[in-house]
Amino acid sequence: MSKDTEQLYAERMNRYITAMRNEKPDMIPIRPFVAEFTAKYAGYTCQDVAHDYSKAFEAAVKCAKDFDWDAVVPNMVYVWTGLAQAAGLRYYGIPGIGIPHTIGFNYIEPPEDDAFMKPDEYDALIDDPTGFLYETWLPRISTEVSRIGEASTTRNNLALVKSGMAMLQYFYAFGPQIARLRSECGTGSAIAGIFKAPFDIIADKMRGYLGLVDDMQTQPEKVLKACEALMPHLVNVGLTTADPGNQVPIGYWMHRGCVPFFNPKHFDSHYWPTLKPCIEEFWKNGHQTLFYAEGRWKHHFETFRELPDCSIVFHCDQDDIFEVHDALHDKFAISGGIPNVKLSWGTEEEVREFCMRVIKEVAKDGGYIMDAGAIMQDDTSVENMKVMTEVCREYGVYSAGSYETPTNTPPCDLPSSVESRKKVRGMAGRPTPAVKPGVCFPWEQRVKDLPEITGDPAMVQQIWEDVDALGYTYIWQLLLSF
Repeated sequence: MSKDTEQLYAERMNRYITAMRNEKPDMIPIRPFVAEFTAKYAGYTCQDVAHDYSKAFEAAVKCAKDFDWDAVVPNMVYVWTGLAQAAGLRYYGIPGIGIPHTIGFNYIEPPEDDAFMKPDEYDALIDDPTGFLYETWLPRISTEVSRIGEASTTRNNLALVKSGMAMLQYFYAFGPQIARLRSECGTGSAIAGIFKAPFDIIADKMRGYLGLVDDMQTQPEKVLKACEALMPHLVNVGLTTADPGNQVPIGYWMHRGCVPFFNPKHFDSHYWPTLKPCIEEFWKNGHQTLFYAEGRWKHHFETFRELPDCSIVFHCDQDDIFEVHDALHDKFAISGGIPNVKLSWGTEEEVREFCMRVIKEVAKDGGYIMDAGAIMQDDTSVENMKVMTEVCREYGVYSAGSYETPTNTPPCDLPSSVESRKKVRGMAGRPTPAVKPGVCFPWEQRVKDLPEITGDPAMVQQIWEDVDALGYTYIWQLLLSF
């Protein structure tokens, strides 16, 4: 690794972290969430980067090298369709298989009467979420996996083996990719970990949007209990996949909780009470959360202010970035807000003017990270992306006397942050699930099936639990990431 590249990496990460602390770095960091745009720029098709993650990695590296960006996601085309095909996932339209190879993968929501979870199955989900995912949800979302009670098949067995091994292969490839971005490009990894709100998970992957709308009218108490049952598992996934250095935030994509999908009353009764403790638990453990606020969330700005200072970075999608600044910038760093429509179909001058206004009004005191409102696909103009980058670099430099030399102190390690972490309740006081997070088949049950254990029983138990946890990782990552 060249000294120059390592120095560049250190400078960029310090800049990025300082902005996420809602402070003023030397210049505005640029952290674009670029997906199929990378394919377009690198000369690949949507099919290339969806099917072959090595090409997606290559495209991300090329963009990081050619553009002057501070941090990127190692692969924003995150759903690897090789794994989706191995598992037989029903809910994806895969480039070149049923949909044109020239467009990105699509999520296909099932019809209301064919949802992956039925309206009378809330109790099963509440009693044992992991068991429900394996016994009921997985066979329904897969074309290959046999349902409980049906005869197993070769296709069933192969699907489980191949998709599990594919997931490990894919996840293990991210470490070298992150290292390559650092050593070859001097660019940091923008986020770590995965989290989604319990309410969103039910809407996205279980009941479907229309099914959940019905349930909120007919059995809202069951929905709330289901959200509460999901909380400790979703927190476990977030914490176990987060940045161990506590530098970059946990990625959290916000989906169905905003107006007009659900009204503010449902946000107050279901969405927020089962989301806020999770975010506080992350903060208590030293992690920021990136609120990637897809859609419009202005109805809830005041509620978001209940969270500790610096505990989130609020990413602006379709809200007015200037209203977001007025409402939240005194508490949280802000990212995004450059309209995708302008970056795709606007003129270079329109992009330039809007970015200049954001620099002058939103980023003037620091705490801002330049990015589009939503993930950028292959309709984003290369020329407009260059304009956004160049304007940010040319005009987004803070005067030398207006900031302190940035350090890489994580936001959670600031003196005020350390104090706030001591005060948040997080998940404390909530009931312990019958089957705790990280467990599929509890040791207490497994040991009953074994002959007498001699020697070191603790070691036998530890290895069983470590391997059992891989099964837990598989099903919850399938739910959250794929």
